[in-house]
Amino acid sequence: MSNRYYEAGEQRGARVNDLFATIAPRYDLINDLQSFGLHRWWKRRLVRLAEPLAGRPALDLCCGTGDVAFALAQRGAVVTGLDFSGPMLAVARRRGAGAGPSFLQGDAQNIPFPDGHFDVVTISYGLRNLTSWEQGLREMWRVAKSGARLLVLDFGKPDNAVWRALYFAYLRLFVPVFGWLFCGDSQTHAYILESLKHYPAQHGVAAKMREMGCRDVRIVPLLGGVMTINYGVKP
Repeated sequence: MSNRYYEAGEQRGARVNDLFATIAPRYDLINDLQSFGLHRWWKRRLVRLAEPLAGRPALDLCCGTGDVAFALAQRGAVVTGLDFSGPMLAVARRRGAGAGPSFLQGDAQNIPFPDGHFDVVTISYGLRNLTSWEQGLREMWRVAKSGARLLVLDFGKPDNAVWRALYFAYLRLFVPVFGWLFCGDSQTHAYILESLKHYPAQHGVAAKMREMGCRDVRIVPLLGGVMTINYGVKP
């Protein structure tokens, strides 16, 4: 059965925008429940790898309600969080109450900043949702300075076939229940597995990073590859 929030091609952005408008009020609660709170540790790991420096510019793409942007700012970085979903940004701005990161509505595939602007560029649970994840990576590269760290945190595809089957079963059978309970629509969270099926995950992202010319490319598996962080440095 197809998922109404997933559509390849030009309509992808509109469908994803509808999805996040629906889930924004309960997004953080459902993240805690479906990951058993582990998403917070995964994001902290991302920020440690990013090595943000006090007073230096950092960009968090598809920032959602702001978890990673706030964590980068707590390390002293001058942080911009960018997302195309107005309802998600509204939650982030309420959380910030005028302090910490600045939040901007925009498209991660057409970032409104000049070339070579940021020391750190991160994206968490967003690359998979873009119309073109490759264009998203190219834009991350474009706005990164020489020596900048590029990091992608997202759902992975575990290399172990048995673990992958169990994980996909959890995404198929249990995660949609959270959408039904809290959003009145199971398809909001059935979307995760549908989008993951069409996403090259950690190995595809790593290969693209190498193709673009990143150095020190590596994959950091989390919980056996259930989640992964892709890391690279712009020469």
